[in-house]
Amino acid sequence: MSSDHYFSASPSSSSRTRTIRATLAGREVELTTAGGVFSPEHLDQGTRALLDHVPAPPVSGDLLDLGCGWGPIALSLALQSPDATVWAVDVNERALELTRQNAARLGVTNLNAVLPDDVPEAVRFAAIWSNPPIRVGKAELHALLTRWLPRLDGAVDAAAWLVVAKHLGAESLQRWIGAELGLDVERAANAKGFRVLRVAHAASA
Repeated sequence: MSSDHYFSASPSSSSRTRTIRATLAGREVELTTAGGVFSPEHLDQGTRALLDHVPAPPVSGDLLDLGCGWGPIALSLALQSPDATVWAVDVNERALELTRQNAARLGVTNLNAVLPDDVPEAVRFAAIWSNPPIRVGKAELHALLTRWLPRLDGAVDAAAWLVVAKHLGAESLQRWIGAELGLDVERAANAKGFRVLRVAHAASA
């Protein structure tokens, strides 16, 4: 039995690809997935909940999909905002390659699928959309969010939108973000057992 997780850097499980259909940015599209990445059989319910409840992304600037998997969130951002620069970030090399393949398949040219350290440190994000990898464990999840959420661009009223299953700690994560990162966080939507959280810099007094 493979010990791979979708957050493995180099999955050893079969890389045999499959084609699935999904609706992204109002379009029915065919996409390539494979084993060793998150939800390879279909668009998962959490990501669907996020995409169904976020407002339209900014039309320009740098946009981040944190934990991109095979790319549904990053592709949605890129299709909706062709003049923006989309960063699809993951530690899983197979996921990044699938995201690149899917971007090429859809004719998307404004998407960079990269490892976390390949995003220039100076980049600040006009929006962050993420179905974060809750199952990496609390310490790693907190470190991930501590690294990326403060990089929201305070000059453009930027916001991060996170989807978390209620039974996997959505409410405790909401409290932690507010208390430990000093960011404003609110529950923006409830959807089939998921919470969609909006996170932004605290308003100036």
